[in-house]
Amino acid sequence: MNDLIITAKRLTKSYLRGNVATHALRGVTLTIPRGSFTCIVGPSGHGKSTLMHLLGGLDRPTSGSVLLDGVELGMLSEPELAALRARKIGFVFQFFNLLNGLTALENVEMAMMMAGVPSRQQAGRAKELLDRVGLADRAGHRPSQLSGGQQQRVAIARALANSPPLLLMDEPTGNLDSEAEGEILSILANLNTQGTTVVLVTHSAEIASQAEQVFQVRDGLVCGAAEEVDFERKLVA
Repeated sequence: MNDLIITAKRLTKSYLRGNVATHALRGVTLTIPRGSFTCIVGPSGHGKSTLMHLLGGLDRPTSGSVLLDGVELGMLSEPELAALRARKIGFVFQFFNLLNGLTALENVEMAMMMAGVPSRQQAGRAKELLDRVGLADRAGHRPSQLSGGQQQRVAIARALANSPPLLLMDEPTGNLDSEAEGEILSILANLNTQGTTVVLVTHSAEIASQAEQVFQVRDGLVCGAAEEVDFERKLVA
């Protein structure tokens, strides 16, 4: 098995608005080892989220390539890409995107249905995942009855519905207080210990300090020296 779950080479992403080109990424090359905990940090508007979207096949680069488990995403059709995401990746975003009319359990079950998990297995598996994130006693609650931290834990359980080897997370603690952030960090550390690769876009020094590698994105490039940011981890250039 390949020791690298993601290999990105010379990624660029440009947007044309009228006659003006905006270069979100300017040639990013990086690798992410299988089973690692990696953070992507940097100022707002410098390309962090764009990079995560390209790594997860949510968008296509203007040039360059992304290999996920040895498969080049750019060679896949849209249906093939969607199928690969469903098998390989769990996504968690800053905004929880839960369905307000469904309970926590039903939100996780819905994700399983979309991932093709047999219906007879959905309820049991959803309960296991909610228990895994410490919400077994909130399974029957709707999002409006949950705190922000609890909603994000439901979102993590939902992202695990397809048992993905890779979690891609974009500012998952951005709307949470420090106590809830600590709870999410503990869950992520536990998932990573169990073998899940975690790639996380964050402004949180607390989360980045726990990462095995930290990529700093600035002006669309992976760059920087350790003294440029207030983290105690070596930045990967």
